Amino acid sequence: MRLGIYGGSFDPIHYGHLILAENCREQANLDQIWFLPSSIAPHKRDGATLSDRQRVELVELAISGHDAFICSDNELKRGGISYTVDTLTEVCEQHPNHELFLLMGADSLYQFETWREPEKICALAIPLVVNRPGNDKVNLDVFARYVDEERLALILDHAISSPLIEISSSDIRARVAASQTIRYLLPRAVEKYIEAQELYQVAEST
Repeated sequence: MRLGIYGGSFDPIHYGHLILAENCREQANLDQIWFLPSSIAPHKRDGATLSDRQRVELVELAISGHDAFICSDNELKRGGISYTVDTLTEVCEQHPNHELFLLMGADSLYQFETWREPEKICALAIPLVVNRPGNDKVNLDVFARYVDEERLALILDHAISSPLIEISSSDIRARVAASQTIRYLLPRAVEKYIEAQELYQVAEST
């Protein structure tokens, strides 16, 4: 199985996440993509705004009806800081015959050198990097310092093109707190859940 791993806070999940995932699924011929809400994201040590259960429910609502999209709570069960290398290692041990791909935006690429064990990450999974707003071209040569020429060529062969859709979870949270519309930024079921549960009502401190 060609399995895509997509981690993040998903606080909340939105169309930017889903479009990225769908483009990766199609262009890399992935059989499944696992969405893994993080316990504590390494670059967001303050933690998510919502509870683990709420974020899982939002992801499940967002991907409902897509047979290739799966919500996994592996990182939440493991607890602590959700290092990508730990997640990939765990998935490899549980599913040794799966070929793993790591979904990431270009903004994450330029922080990649700060990730734990980047060499091992590239050995365990092929990074699928999708361009994001503000990044005219993704420079996948960033991976050259972590892999050999053969692996780099494989990564370059899996470059992903995607529409540049500028949606962020932090902006959605701010809009809700300001009583502004979030319609068409995320699936309707996710929007209605946020409304029914009265989530993100209080503005975040800066």
